[in-house]
Amino acid sequence: MRSSRVSLVARCVRGLEPALGTEILRTGSATIDRIGHREVAFRTDDHTPLLRTADDIFLSAIRRPDIGPHKTDLPALAEMARAVDLEGLARERRGFGDGIEISASFLGRRTYNRYDIEDTVGRVLAGRTGVPYHSRRHGEPPPPGHSGWRLTLDGTHAALLLRLGRRPAHRRGYKRATIPGTLHPPVAAAMAQAAELRPGQRVLDPCCGAGTLLIEAHHTAPGTTLLGFDLDPAARRAARQNAGPLPVTVRRGDAGALPLDDHSIDRVLCNPPWGEQVDAGGCLAGHPRRWWHELARVLTADGRAIVLLPEARGLADALAVGLSPVHVQQLSLSGSRPLLIHLQRRRHRKRPSGR
Repeated sequence: MRSSRVSLVARCVRGLEPALGTEILRTGSATIDRIGHREVAFRTDDHTPLLRTADDIFLSAIRRPDIGPHKTDLPALAEMARAVDLEGLARERRGFGDGIEISASFLGRRTYNRYDIEDTVGRVLAGRTGVPYHSRRHGEPPPPGHSGWRLTLDGTHAALLLRLGRRPAHRRGYKRATIPGTLHPPVAAAMAQAAELRPGQRVLDPCCGAGTLLIEAHHTAPGTTLLGFDLDPAARRAARQNAGPLPVTVRRGDAGALPLDDHSIDRVLCNPPWGEQVDAGGCLAGHPRRWWHELARVLTADGRAIVLLPEARGLADALAVGLSPVHVQQLSLSGSRPLLIHLQRRRHRKRPSGR
């Protein structure tokens, strides 16, 4: 008989653990067991949860104490693999596909590498399930149809996980086109959820690129008016292709001189081109501060902006135009440490009148 609740682990970008935990709780059918480094463990009645801030979602196969740092400790991982309840996992996932592939990671110094870990566990699992094991040691991708396993050693625990879906959760079906600097979809989803979007609001991405933020905004809160601008025709084509039939309007526009009325936008979601992966163009090429002036100009009195910045130094320009950061969170993304920042208009307190 299939159990009513299933133990899952959702993996995420470092720094998004609180956002992922919040999304899990908002499903209304889950309880969180723990929040750790890049992961949230939870139990749920929903055997196919849709979590847009997750990089991937796994069934919890087994969790035991970390084996230790020496190569002579590896046989303990083989014993752990032999103790996995494969029948229970197969029922939840409906089998193991055409083969097994494992991705491993560890914290701390070890005398073995990730491939030693993967091969030790993968060969045991392959022998037990009767399907081939694909080693990642030589850099070749696994054949289609292989079940994805994840093994983590964090210094305290060793955890073996089995991917719930047939592909990683961060791979979106709408991503038919991409461009340099396109935003990781789970990060875009976290930004959209942080904006507290409501139907009827006007949502702007002044540097929309391939449209990821606007598309995630639609999935977060259908019924918003979504508007994106970009100077790059390749970006606009990619955004329109990715959005497909969704109600996303993409137009040519300069983020430093937006063709919008004052105080006409309720929410701004943006990953601005500060020269990290994409250089600024148009008015911003010579005057990057104009981005902040335009942001303050188009936002309504109670408007909010959720932006991704490479460093905190740019916040001085936001403060200069009357935008106040109310929450700052650092992420670890593609080797960089950007800041996810929530801004709103500075509210001026009325001075008490003198007697």
